[in-house]
Amino acid sequence: MSWRTVIINNRAKLDFKMNYLVVRGENTTKIHIKEISVLIVQTTAVSVTAALLSELVKNKVKVIFCDEKNNPSSELTPYYGMHKTSLMVRQQVLWKNEIKERVWTKIVHSKIKKQMELLCLLGKEEATLLKKYLNELEYGDTTNREGHAAKVYFNALFQKSFTRDSNTPINAALNYGYAIVLSAFNREVVSAGYITQLGLFHDNQFNQYNLSCDLMESFRPIVDKKVLRMKAESLAKEEKTELASLLDQEVMIGEKKQRLENAIGVYSRSVFEALETEDISRIKDYEDEL
Repeated sequence: MSWRTVIINNRAKLDFKMNYLVVRGENTTKIHIKEISVLIVQTTAVSVTAALLSELVKNKVKVIFCDEKNNPSSELTPYYGMHKTSLMVRQQVLWKNEIKERVWTKIVHSKIKKQMELLCLLGKEEATLLKKYLNELEYGDTTNREGHAAKVYFNALFQKSFTRDSNTPINAALNYGYAIVLSAFNREVVSAGYITQLGLFHDNQFNQYNLSCDLMESFRPIVDKKVLRMKAESLAKEEKTELASLLDQEVMIGEKKQRLENAIGVYSRSVFEALETEDISRIKDYEDEL
């Protein structure tokens, strides 16, 4: 089973040789392909061979490329994640609106609950208001309790002057962490044979990751907690490396302790099973060790 998150920070050439990723920089390092779960190329001063990219795709390694500011800008996604992709996509198109709304309601419930738990841990009185929103949640979240909860939640975490669209180190760190988690969900969606563009709730024509954005919602508080504890005043390479390590932290899911990356796989498959069987009790939620 793959388990390594490999981050390339410095100028290097990456190539493939005898089942190994070879990193040629000031020194030469070799890492077996099957050990790699995620490869993050944080600098543009890197060249990558086509042979390596091909092998990374074959081994379902999630590859994330960063721009000149070292922020995630793109990822490597295979056209086909499994042998019966065409069948799975046809089934995805036929998911009924009723089951999609039921699954989305459960996702929103889980998200607000985890936000509330984090505020409780921090001793924030706003946790009481989030509990109220949780109790008011309706089918399909028609009254947008998620949006109301988010405003209260972020103001409680990062002060009332904070907004999610401001140009601050906190938002930069949040966006970077979310991008890492989103990439992990993208891999699970594609590996299961579905396409990321067709979501449950998210339906933006300019967003090619609508389904992944749906699935990751209840995992966002893990990123929020990490950023809060980092107290980052900037988003340098050290902070980005720490955020990338999120996928290695452990959570409980299905009564087992799992690395977050593996838990994302368990959770995603359970949601797909719920959608296919129209039974939301199949969804396995995670518990974070706050």
